[in-house]
Order: sequence, then C-alpha cells, then structure tokens
Amino acid sequence: MPSRSQPEPVPVEALLEGYAPPLREIAQRLRRVVMRAAPDAVERVRPGWRLIGYDLPVRRHGVFFAWVWPELEHVHLGFPNGVLMDDPGRVMKGAGVTKKARWLTYRAGAVIGEELAAGLVEEAARVAMIPRSILG
Repeated sequence: MPSRSQPEPVPVEALLEGYAPPLREIAQRLRRVVMRAAPDAVERVRPGWRLIGYDLPVRRHGVFFAWVWPELEHVHLGFPNGVLMDDPGRVMKGAGVTKKARWLTYRAGAVIGEELAAGLVEEAARVAMIPRSILG
C-alpha cells in the first residue's frame, strides 16, 4: 500500500507574489510583528484559505491562533478566537460578522501600530493556551 505524503509546503513568498507591492510590504511587516510577539509560533501558508497561519507548538497538531491574510485591497491580522481576547480599545473588527474571529485591517499606506498589534498577538497566544475543556 503506498504511503500518503504531505503536500509540499507553499512558500510565503509564493503566496504574496500575486499582491501589489504595498500590500506585500504590509504582510511582511505583520509577519515580523507576529514572530517577534510569539517567537515559538510556527508559520505556514494555508493554501485553501490563501492566508499565512500561525500555530503554537502545543498539543499534537499545534494550536492555530493568528493569521496574516492578504486580499486585493487590504491585509488582515486576525485571530480565530478573537471574541475571547481582551480588546480594551475595541479596535478589532468582526463583531456581527463572525461568532469568534476578530481582526485588524490595513490598507496600502496604513500605519501599523506595531505595539498594539504585538499586544494582540500576545493576547491571542494567551487565549490559545486556555484548555479547550474550560472554553467549552
């Protein structure tokens, strides 16, 4: 019986090459913010979703806790369990759109408040570590 192999990972650069240079730069800056705020995170392209996902290396398959999602007109920094995160400035979007996910959106030329973004990444990592049995 032949063994099933994992598909080759898609390089981040291959995902980003289809976007305008200003959006690629925003995505690259957000990648650096995520990796500085959560240095143990594992970055990988999720081709089906066309985004860059971040997992914490815990549990058997890791825990998905953040993404950088380029689109044609903007780039999102998002969190799958954002509804559970502290957001004292109420800066995250998504309420009324999704049940759990929340995100920040950056258009070409936008200033990225790296301290704010890094704080949200750290908060997302904290929430991701809460045992599922507590979250329900």
